[in-house]
Amino acid sequence: MEFDPAEADLSLASLFAGWALADELQRRLAAEGFADSRFADGVVFQHLVVGPVTISTLAEKLGVTQQAASKSVADLSSRGYVSRRPDPADARARIVVLTDRGQAVIAAARKHRAALDAELRRALGDDQVEEARLLLVDVINHLGASPSLRARAVRPPR
Repeated sequence: MEFDPAEADLSLASLFAGWALADELQRRLAAEGFADSRFADGVVFQHLVVGPVTISTLAEKLGVTQQAASKSVADLSSRGYVSRRPDPADARARIVVLTDRGQAVIAAARKHRAALDAELRRALGDDQVEEARLLLVDVINHLGASPSLRARAVRPPR
């Protein structure tokens, strides 16, 4: 039996729309030379765009163990998005820093998200896209998710 997206409730419609937008963003990033980037990389990047952090701070912000944070950092490092350096404040600690490639994938993602928004506004109408965006912001606020978003503490649902 087929699923008709027109029958989806708000939760599913917003989830599936988000997935469709994320898939299109990943397709565009791949075409720009970032085929190895993943949607989940943004969960780590959100904590690095403001500056370098230690592995322990990153683990705390991600709500994971230091071992799990180290594994994520090792993966991002192997793909050239981050590097680890000695912490100037503590010789025993290592800080995680976005590389030029890491900065570039973030800039590319921002550019493509803006382009997608503009394309949707042209195709569906400025008013309709803005109303949808504001509705989703209202849902975020109503469900109490705004503080974690403002603090860059976005985590996938459990």
